Amino acid sequence: AKEVTVRLDNPGKSPVIIQTWIDKGDPKAAPESIHVPFSITPPIGRINAGKGQTLRIGFLGEKLPTDKESVYWLNVLEVPAKSTSTTGDNYLQLTFRSRIKLFYRPDGLQGAANTAVNSLQWTSNGKVLQASNPTPYYVSLAFVEVNGQKVEGKMVAPGGQQNFSISSNPGSTITGTYVNDYGAVREFKSASN
Repeated sequence: AKEVTVRLDNPGKSPVIIQTWIDKGDPKAAPESIHVPFSITPPIGRINAGKGQTLRIGFLGEKLPTDKESVYWLNVLEVPAKSTSTTGDNYLQLTFRSRIKLFYRPDGLQGAANTAVNSLQWTSNGKVLQASNPTPYYVSLAFVEVNGQKVEGKMVAPGGQQNFSISSNPGSTITGTYVNDYGAVREFKSASN
């Protein structure tokens, strides 16, 4: 699709201001300094209490790899309205930023994104467990467990590797969870070499 929509809802009792942008993976990058091959509208908006807003994300047609996925991050910053009942009083106001993975998937990739976790190749050297991804898809691991030891997961890039600081031996059973295309967390099981 050249364009997708994302629905935002405000179930709260007061309006909020939102700022939206897409980044390349650096959460500290200022929105005005980022160049990505996508447009997003509206970049700033107001969502009244109990209402919603639709974001439109469009691909600008720039050249991206055609043999693997590319990943970007959708950012939504929510700034709540100042309460009129606290005028003159001390109060704490929080803003929330949500970051959601945005994948660009070219046509014609071999295999399927939801089964890419089964193709991961695990290598153990005793103190470090390495996951190698021979597929053209990103694999988002939620956690990895070996011999009762559990570590937080990482995203393994197409053709890339990730190291996990966890003790294991060749032949160890590796279990864990990954996030599929629909945002569901699913279990996987494998063995290390």
